[in-house]
Amino acid sequence: MRFADRRAAGRVLADELHKYACRNDVVVLALPRGGVPVAFEVACALAAPLDVFVVRKLGAPRHPELAMGAIASGGVRVLNEEVVAYYRPSPDELQRITDVERRELERRELAYRGGRPHVPIAGRIAILVDDGLATGASMRAAVQAARALGPSQVVVAVPVGAPDSCRSIETVADEVVCVERPEPFDAVGCWYGDFSQTADEEVRELLAQSAGR
Repeated sequence: MRFADRRAAGRVLADELHKYACRNDVVVLALPRGGVPVAFEVACALAAPLDVFVVRKLGAPRHPELAMGAIASGGVRVLNEEVVAYYRPSPDELQRITDVERRELERRELAYRGGRPHVPIAGRIAILVDDGLATGASMRAAVQAARALGPSQVVVAVPVGAPDSCRSIETVADEVVCVERPEPFDAVGCWYGDFSQTADEEVRELLAQSAGR
C-alpha cells in the first residue's frame, strides 16, 4: 500500500489500533516532526491525548554519529552502557554532551508545544508514533526513554517499516503495530505519494488542535 500523505497514513494506522480507542489510560506520543501528522489522526480516532516526544541522540566522543545514549521529553536520559564503557567519556564530557543536546531538545519542545505542559505518561499506555521505521534507531531510543517515565505499556505504531527494524523494535516494545512491512523496503518516503517535510508551524497547529479537543 502507498499512502497519499502522512495524515492519510495516520487514518489507516488508527484502524489497526482500534482496541485502544476511548480509553482513559492511553496517550499518543508523536516523534517530531514527521510523526506528528500521523499521530494527530491516530489520537483523533482513539479519542486520546496527543503530545510530542522529542528524542536527541548523545553522540560518542570523536564519533558523534554513534549513539552512546539519548535524552528525551520529560527529563529522561538513557545510556548504552556498552558504548559508554568502550569510549569511556569522563563525567564532565558526558555532561557537556548532554547539556548541548538538552538545550536543543528544550528549544524544539518550546517551538512545538509552547507553554503547554507534558501529557502525563506514568501508568498509561504510551503509543509512540512515527511516519515510518527505517533503521529504527530513533524509535529504539524513544522506547527506552519512554520506559523511564513509567508507562504501563509501550506500543510502537507506524504506517510502514523495514521488516528487520520492526523485528528489532519488537524486542524492546510491548507491541509493534506496522501496517506495511514491504520487502524490499528502500526508504520510508517511497511509500508516500506526498512526503514533503513537515513544517514546525504544522506541528504547532496540530498539537494546538488536539489540545483544544
